[in-house]
Amino acid sequence: MGEQATGFQAPGKRRIVIITGLSGAGKSNALQAFEDAGYFCIDNLPPRMIPAVMETTAQGNGGPDGVVVVVDMRGRRYFGEELERNLEAVEREKGWEHSILFIDSDDPTLVRRYKESRRPHPAARNGDVLEAIRRERRDLANVREMADLVVDTSGYSALDTRLRFKKLAESFSSRMTVSLISFGFKHGTPLDVDTLLDVRFLPNPHYDPELRPLTGHDAPVREAVLGSKDCQEFLEKTGALLSFLIPRYAAEGKTYFTVGIGCTGGRHRSVAITKELATRLRQDNTEIDLFIRHRDAEK
Repeated sequence: MGEQATGFQAPGKRRIVIITGLSGAGKSNALQAFEDAGYFCIDNLPPRMIPAVMETTAQGNGGPDGVVVVVDMRGRRYFGEELERNLEAVEREKGWEHSILFIDSDDPTLVRRYKESRRPHPAARNGDVLEAIRRERRDLANVREMADLVVDTSGYSALDTRLRFKKLAESFSSRMTVSLISFGFKHGTPLDVDTLLDVRFLPNPHYDPELRPLTGHDAPVREAVLGSKDCQEFLEKTGALLSFLIPRYAAEGKTYFTVGIGCTGGRHRSVAITKELATRLRQDNTEIDLFIRHRDAEK
């Protein structure tokens, strides 16, 4: 058992975080991050035992204030309606703050991870990993809809995944975490964004031979993207909108807010604008933790 977690729930209330999602998407990394943050963690728990864990934890004054349980396809005979019934029962419990965290990833990333690890997929038949992933995704569709937060780890390195879950676990125990993700629409939309901003209305540096090899991290591209009147007006209005939304989401108990900023390829406009928005948010919102990711900048 880790140290007792404190300071992250309403007075007199305990918190339970239920982690579920696709096999290989990163549930173990998430569990470790919460354990490091001081939560009492249980892996591979049958859903029918969740109420019993809550009841045991609530007895006496010496139990942990924060509990994290992982339920997944390793206990697949417990899935289906029974899982959903137990999750609904958790939501009705008084004296507890509850969150359902669903870890997701796209099919190519999951296939690659299983090939690299050489571990069998728990739902695979005859070694067909891709079919197992698709079947598991269908089986968990309803559970995903019930989730309070979906985290997409597609394309993340092992280090990036650990860092993201570290920030997520810390956000449950302290300040709100705002995540800005730049991406290219041609590579697919991120699975876990709460708000999506499309910046393809701005002139594309890709068509300038001198700027094409560069990215939004480079000064010439930033000057080309940020220098227009339309871009400055967009930044002003978007910054004001986010500054309006963030404290109100936090007041409603939301601990993690993800904004996707997309252009065509994810290398120029979205990167430059994400960096600029991050600078403005840091200046205007001191009570948040900011997480920045440029998903497609190097593609």
